[in-house]
Amino acid sequence: MVGILSKTYSLVDIDTANLPLSSASVDALSRASTDALWPLRGDCAAARDELIRRHLGLARRLATRYQSPNEVLEDLVQVANVGLVNAVDRFEPERGTPFSGYATPTILGELKRHFRDTGWSVHVPRGAKELALRVQQGVVQLTERHGRSPEVRELADYLELDVEQVLDGLESAQAHYSDSLEAPVSELDPEAPTLGDRLGAIDDGYDLVDATSALSGGIAALPYLERTALSLRIRDDLKQSEIARLMDCSQMQVSRLLRRAAERLQAQLDAD
Repeated sequence: MVGILSKTYSLVDIDTANLPLSSASVDALSRASTDALWPLRGDCAAARDELIRRHLGLARRLATRYQSPNEVLEDLVQVANVGLVNAVDRFEPERGTPFSGYATPTILGELKRHFRDTGWSVHVPRGAKELALRVQQGVVQLTERHGRSPEVRELADYLELDVEQVLDGLESAQAHYSDSLEAPVSELDPEAPTLGDRLGAIDDGYDLVDATSALSGGIAALPYLERTALSLRIRDDLKQSEIARLMDCSQMQVSRLLRRAAERLQAQLDAD
């Protein structure tokens, strides 16, 4: 992700290089506090790099707010660094605002944009994304404060939201990440079935119910032996050999009974 920074430097270089500064830059740096912007004009490109380097810690601290088991911290740090570079490029020292006061919301905005635009497995309305992100931040902050996961009512009071809004945010957050169908249901059991194994399937019995309902009159009119053989074959899903054993006859006789029953029912459907 460092490659995103299509500037004249990389963040790695900024963090480790011993940057040569011109005399003008040195003078500018000596007059500025850590929280002020050095003049970034003309030959002060090195001062600009130094400003970014000195605030990499701020970007990292802000990135840790969004750390979770599903998010790699270093990826979030790189996103925050992009926001830091943008803040340096857009900052106007003439307004008299401390640089960190301007950089913080800019970095946070870049992190939120990252989650909103690229961090979701399925399409979710923007309002739902922002609500989910706000609720997730509240969960992290309250967990750090109390040493346990907060309850819904505590989140609602802390974020000044309704309980329903908190529940909506928690539910929307479920669409943030997706799991593989090959993932086990339980990580503690290596023999546990996968999520794909638990997916439902269309029950063939529905078609059987429809067919039985349509042919109920014809089935009732069948001779006893044909009706019995057909019932064991369709309702109980028995093989012909099993039906023959239950009816005390040969498998060939069962085959004939089923064939005659099918012919009678087909004739009824054709007549209808």
